[in-house]
Amino acid sequence: QVQLVESGGGLVQPGGSLRLSCAASGSIFKIDNMGWYCQAPGKQRELVAIITSGDSTTYADSVKGRFTISRDNAKNTVYLQMNSLKPEDTAVYYCNADVLERSWRRRDIWGKGTLVTVSS
Repeated sequence: QVQLVESGGGLVQPGGSLRLSCAASGSIFKIDNMGWYCQAPGKQRELVAIITSGDSTTYADSVKGRFTISRDNAKNTVYLQMNSLKPEDTAVYYCNADVLERSWRRRDIWGKGTLVTVSS
């Protein structure tokens, strides 16, 4: 059973930075796309950033120039460096991965989320 575990959330002042991490573990053969999504109170979950296995990236317009997604394939880990944080970035951030298991079953896996609060 593959699982994703996020870490790095917390309380930060406006203008500050946080780095989120998400590690995948279990019976993994290969991970294709990995991504971060966020869900603010009363809103739907939305895309923040995606990175492919070839390191191509896509960002939501709201985070371009402030957030950077990266991955370490040897560690099955994806990161989200969040700079110049704004109160509107406050949300639960979820990690997502498109995983091919050793059983050759493909699964779309979600983490349980980590809360980011931007407030003075």
